[in-house]
Amino acid sequence: MRQFAAMLDARDAAPLPDWLEQLSASRLFALASLVKAIHEDQLAVVQGITTVFNSGVNDGRITDLKLQKRIMAGRAGVPLLRHRVIRMALLRRRHE
Repeated sequence: MRQFAAMLDARDAAPLPDWLEQLSASRLFALASLVKAIHEDQLAVVQGITTVFNSGVNDGRITDLKLQKRIMAGRAGVPLLRHRVIRMALLRRRHE
């Protein structure tokens, strides 16, 4: 995992194939599904390692929206949900 973190820090995906081979050879069965998933979508993983763009902010907003929907659970309509989502966005801006 440290080697993968080093790839992310350096934004260099060149060692990825060797890292995957080492991981497969280690027989860590708990990580077998991870290795398989990375092999299946290796081009996307390479792009994720090498590019500076990410969707972290959008994922956070979606998580906030889902949390509010679960909290409210049909107790109020769209206007209250909209109000809560806007308030949560403002609170996030203050703490960033």
